Amino acid sequence: MSRAGSRPEVAVVIPAGGAGRRMGGSTPKQFLTVGGEPIIALTVRAFERVRAVTQIIVVVPPGYATSTHRLLRRAGCTKVTAVVEGGKERQDSVRTGLAMITGDPAVVLIHDAVRPFIKRRIIEDVITGSFAHGAAVVGVRVKDTIKREGAKGFYKDTLPRHLLWAVQTPQGFTRHLIEKAHARALKDGFVGTDDAMLVERLRIPVRIVEGDYGNAKITTREDLLAARLRVGAR
Repeated sequence: MSRAGSRPEVAVVIPAGGAGRRMGGSTPKQFLTVGGEPIIALTVRAFERVRAVTQIIVVVPPGYATSTHRLLRRAGCTKVTAVVEGGKERQDSVRTGLAMITGDPAVVLIHDAVRPFIKRRIIEDVITGSFAHGAAVVGVRVKDTIKREGAKGFYKDTLPRHLLWAVQTPQGFTRHLIEKAHARALKDGFVGTDDAMLVERLRIPVRIVEGDYGNAKITTREDLLAARLRVGAR
């Protein structure tokens, strides 16, 4: 349990349940390698280095729990407390991961398994923002001009770029808040594109933590090639 004025204990849920259809091939993208290591191991290790993190729950596709547990153990990941199978939607997998949290961590972080380049500073900033405000997400300012679609083949208007953020992960929340948000979404049959959307439905403001453009999500073959080139260039 965290005490007032002390560093909050943190649990991390890493949903890795996707099949990676956009990547192609039979191996889910989180198990492909970058720099000779599985992406999921690189991602978990980034959180293992953060002192406040006391437990990590990894949620994987059906049939992958045992092999993933072995993989992470071989990779030297010591803070992984559970590897469990996920559900149909990412939101289902996160909810499954939340149910596996033990003890009384003050903050829960949720992070995409295929964002292995997250920096420790950003993780710690999200923890601080979540503890102080209840909810915090990583974002980067949009660099492109964004236009909203109107009639087919035409755009309706141009959105003010200085107000737009591309949201990444980790996203952090106090434990009670994220559990409440997921319970409400399940009751209402609502499926969001990220966990912050579920909190927004409770009319809770979410703090933005400025992130890093290098915190890329590996989704396509092009993303995988870029990640491998990035590691090889170090």
